[in-house]
Amino acid sequence: MRVVKLATCSLNQWAMDFEGNLARTKQSIREARDGGATFRVGPELELCGYGCEDHFLESDTQKHSWECLAEILASDLTNGIVCDIGLPVEECGVRYNCRAYCLDGQILLIRPKLYLANDGNYRELRWFSAWKRLRQLETFRLPECITEVTGQETVPFGDGYLSFEDTSLASETCEELFTPSAPHIGLSLGGVEIIANGSGSHHQLRKLNTRIELMRSATGKCGGVYLYANQQGCDGGRLYYDGSACIMVNGDVVAQGSQFSMKDVEVVMACVNLDNVSGYRGTISSLREQASQEPRFPSIPVKFKLSRPMNMADHYDSNPIQVCYHDPYEEIALGPACWLWDYLRRSGATGYLLPLSGGADSSSVAAIVGSMCQLVVKAVKEGDQKVTADAVRIGNYKNNEVPESAEEFAQRLLHTVYMGTENSSEATRSRAKRLAEEVGASHLNVNIDVVVKSLLTLFDTLFPGKKLRYKVHGGSQTENLALQNIQARIRMVIAFMLASLLPWVRSKPGFLLVLGSANVDEGLRGYLTKYDCSSADINPIGGISKGDLRAFLRWGALNLGYKTLAEVEGAPPTAELEPITEKYTQTDEADMGMTYDELGMYGRLRKIFRCGPVSMFENLCIRWHGRLTPAEVAQKVKDFFKYYSMNRHKMTTLTPSYHAETYSPEDNRYDLRQFLYNTRWPWQFRRIDQLVEKYEASMPEPLPELRQHMQPTAAEAAAPHATGHGVPAASSGVRRDFIHSSEAVPMESNRRRNTEACLRSYGVNRRTNGTILIFQDFRANKHSNCMKRAPHAQRCGSVQMTTATLLPLSYRRSRGCPLGQMSIVFA
Repeated sequence: MRVVKLATCSLNQWAMDFEGNLARTKQSIREARDGGATFRVGPELELCGYGCEDHFLESDTQKHSWECLAEILASDLTNGIVCDIGLPVEECGVRYNCRAYCLDGQILLIRPKLYLANDGNYRELRWFSAWKRLRQLETFRLPECITEVTGQETVPFGDGYLSFEDTSLASETCEELFTPSAPHIGLSLGGVEIIANGSGSHHQLRKLNTRIELMRSATGKCGGVYLYANQQGCDGGRLYYDGSACIMVNGDVVAQGSQFSMKDVEVVMACVNLDNVSGYRGTISSLREQASQEPRFPSIPVKFKLSRPMNMADHYDSNPIQVCYHDPYEEIALGPACWLWDYLRRSGATGYLLPLSGGADSSSVAAIVGSMCQLVVKAVKEGDQKVTADAVRIGNYKNNEVPESAEEFAQRLLHTVYMGTENSSEATRSRAKRLAEEVGASHLNVNIDVVVKSLLTLFDTLFPGKKLRYKVHGGSQTENLALQNIQARIRMVIAFMLASLLPWVRSKPGFLLVLGSANVDEGLRGYLTKYDCSSADINPIGGISKGDLRAFLRWGALNLGYKTLAEVEGAPPTAELEPITEKYTQTDEADMGMTYDELGMYGRLRKIFRCGPVSMFENLCIRWHGRLTPAEVAQKVKDFFKYYSMNRHKMTTLTPSYHAETYSPEDNRYDLRQFLYNTRWPWQFRRIDQLVEKYEASMPEPLPELRQHMQPTAAEAAAPHATGHGVPAASSGVRRDFIHSSEAVPMESNRRRNTEACLRSYGVNRRTNGTILIFQDFRANKHSNCMKRAPHAQRCGSVQMTTATLLPLSYRRSRGCPLGQMSIVFA
């Protein structure tokens, strides 16, 4: 039996940190070799770091990468183990993203990347060229630093594979796995049994599932062994690389590493019986027929065996395992937390300062920092020496002390401040204080009215007789916005002042980084003040939607131990920048003129489905068919594009944010568009008006049950069957529409049947999910609530449950919401 032990890894590399990158690469090779592996694959461009960006244009970057490789070859690390190492290489004046195969202090082959990633966050064509000469090898002259160590002057370079005495091995790099005609297809048909993928793939909510399914499909259809290595952590930019190194055999996952980890080096190993590969391929007739006519790849013969004799002690087949997927709420708790930890320990800062308002966004950030502290303390208790050393340095521990609890550690590095005014409520002030106590943060309660009044006094001296008034006091919209912006911008100035001075005040060394807390939907709509508290050093939630954040708050209340998060989630979002009166309370959705659910829909259609105003209108007419008239849809679309284009300039100064959503409006690299628009959109809006006239004649009147969200529209009902990238009207938007029951529905059975139809539209089957429906009727008063969000199950031990989102009576009446209400519990 040809049993081979293989190793892949996740490395927390840092762009341009050659010394640290080399040390982590060496450690991974050492652990793989000590574990008995005969092959090890590392992440993409691991020696210099994947995120070097325009540093790739500098000759020093390639030179230092070669120097690092020379140091590895000069040691005994590659003795008896084949190592696949990523680095940039220039051949004939052209720069390539390459893999170098090494064994026994020699380079066997340099394989350049064939297909480059050049969309979304990726800009590889800016720095590299793809290797165009497929299935061809050339001779590459090695740099002097390598020749001095190995004695080699040249090495094969190009699209080929290694042919060992007992098997064959090849590679594809990151993006190549995602291409329609992926290299692994031809390689597998050509007889290659082991394919390694050194990747630099960043985290995005729900993205791991796509990767795993692609690899399962690759090995399930063609047979073979597939190794996936990835970078892990923040390498100096907005992206978090989420590891998840794994090994697949004939469609089965036999080893998987962590997706989020505090470890700098994580090596994943598995034993594979290669006879299973040849046996699997031999049973598929169509595969044999296609393989018999497949053009051959050039190969490099290597006198070495990867397999070792099987023994029942530690060298036998690894069994298939169940893939570990995190819920999206866990991903929010873990991904940004690990990103924040890497940023903190590598920046030299000694903590974070967070303006904590008691609202959903800043509370989410506080919870994420709390999650970070929990992960650090867990790693310390597990004996991770690197994490312990960083924690001791950042927390300023003395006399061999180490963090003992997450709350105690948070008290040293997280500083929160509530900056209230006369417009602030006691409810938000109390929530901020209680949440800070639960997390363990060092909290300040600051009243900034004196600073606001000072600026207003300055204005009065400049323009006597011009008294600024809020809208509720008879002021104009211009005055109202100016008064709100003064408060918002003062908070930004105070936050940075405290970040620089608090360590000094408390006799601690270092400085603090200011955390921002604007979510992706607010950035898309421009619902933020330029240079307010959205302006910070970094923002862990700037790429996360409001809907996902609210679900995370519910999850965090149960799983992170911060009970105040449930209360935060249940409160209507409000900026609290205007006076509260008996008849008026400021809310975000009323200010924006659209709901956060609608914003998420607009964002996905605009970015993921590349919709302009007209195509967005057409898709939403289908999405909301039977609920809204074409004229109502048209007005919503026009409002969105008007405000989006008016506020696009704010994206140019957006705080660097953790990337998590595919519809992020981040201007720096992900969503490149102008920031000066004709906000009237005359051509597009005129075309929409023409379509409204056309559609109004053929579309039926909206149905009451659809208007009140008692039943889903046809497109919403089809949403559970959509992939997310097919039909925009069915696929766009996370399905979080409101669900209501009505007192007008006379019979309990009808109410239950309508509710079950709604649940089915969200992918929930009462019979298979064990859903219990409990109906409650009540009468709302001005302090109670009447609107419930769509079921969004949470895990709580063995019970899954949902929580209500409570909205005031005025909002309920404006939306025509019924008084009858239902509670839904998932047992």
